[in-house]
Amino acid sequence: MNREPNSFTTTRRSFLKSSAALATGTLAGTVPLERGVHALGSDVIKVGLIGCGGRGSQAAINAMNAGEDVQLVAMADLFEDWLQAGHARLKAAKLRQMGAKDDHCFAGFDGYKQLLTSGVDVVLIAPASHFIPEMLSAAVAAGKHVFCEKPHAIDILGLKVSQAACEQAKKKGLSLVSGLCWRYDTGVRETIRRVHDGWIGDIVAIQENYLSQPYVVRERQEGWSELEYQFRNWYHFNWLSGDQTAQQLVHSLDKASWALGDQPPVNTWGMGGRQTARDPEFGDQFDHQAVVFEYANGVRVFGFTRDQQDCYRDTNDYVFGTKGRANLIKHRIEGEKPWRFEGVKPNMYDVEHSELFAAIRSGRPVNNGHYMCLSSALAIVAQMACYSGAQILWEEAMESKRSFALPRYAWDIEPPVKPAPDGSYATAVQGKL
Repeated sequence: MNREPNSFTTTRRSFLKSSAALATGTLAGTVPLERGVHALGSDVIKVGLIGCGGRGSQAAINAMNAGEDVQLVAMADLFEDWLQAGHARLKAAKLRQMGAKDDHCFAGFDGYKQLLTSGVDVVLIAPASHFIPEMLSAAVAAGKHVFCEKPHAIDILGLKVSQAACEQAKKKGLSLVSGLCWRYDTGVRETIRRVHDGWIGDIVAIQENYLSQPYVVRERQEGWSELEYQFRNWYHFNWLSGDQTAQQLVHSLDKASWALGDQPPVNTWGMGGRQTARDPEFGDQFDHQAVVFEYANGVRVFGFTRDQQDCYRDTNDYVFGTKGRANLIKHRIEGEKPWRFEGVKPNMYDVEHSELFAAIRSGRPVNNGHYMCLSSALAIVAQMACYSGAQILWEEAMESKRSFALPRYAWDIEPPVKPAPDGSYATAVQGKL
């Protein structure tokens, strides 16, 4: 595994070459679907799902939408009730392709390990983000093709585990697709292609907004330990989710990085705090953050995320150039060369899976490793900067030893975050980390 900061670098020429191939359908992920002709040598691609909540269940549906030859044959989740609820949802949605029997449904901390030995060909990874590096690494080591939800780590040490897994997937000829779904949106692809072709001139700044409302919270139930409560309410605890820079803003930072050729910044600084989401169920996170990434060529990326009720909402990307500006989500360019995308727009969640399974069938692997790790790193460093109040050099950030991992995982351990007597959880204070 390359642990040096320049493991995230690539040339603009090589990036633009791959982007052009993507737009014209010449990469492995965009080959035509060929029923019954794929690398597995059978008429069925057997899929296992790790993480059976709403995101994981939807990913399984998207995977099965990729063709009748895709069958879900195994499932795993930390909680038995979530496992059974996910099974029921998927059976109702895709009865003909649901082959996950009771003896292929695994609960508990080691459930994913049992799934990996259950005869699956492809693994969909969508658990609490805390576990993603370990599960991604295990899936690749087991020789499985992978769809992996974002973020791909929530600390730098975990990110290096994911980086190593991505490199190992390449060596093994395994396909690996990231849940950074906007890379698979037809309109965004076409807009980015024009940005790279100079339609707005040279990029001078990018503004990324992910201004939303708080994620769903789960009320504490009688009989739950503190550990179980935090696992069930994991979106709101930093050691499990990495905060909203990793859960939400990561999508926006990924598009900014894409526009800039997927090069790392030089340094980062930011600010944030907790103002309205202060009740115990919101855990230990900030509810608003603003971050600035400074690049070597003078470009700045400004990222804003907010999770507060009754406030202005906006999820958009604004790319400013010397000859115009682009709105990526609205697929529009204004300036000297105005343009608006008017083509067909398939569901991007279906597209990312259809391209994954097309690559598997053809035996021509697709690997999203470089950008999925870089964009996850951007989200991690954003959280570090906003919580600390410090300016952080990228090379220093890549040497961070901060880790959210625990020595072991079992129901008798104590969580690393504990509530105060009033039930509240302390959060960071800038300048005092």
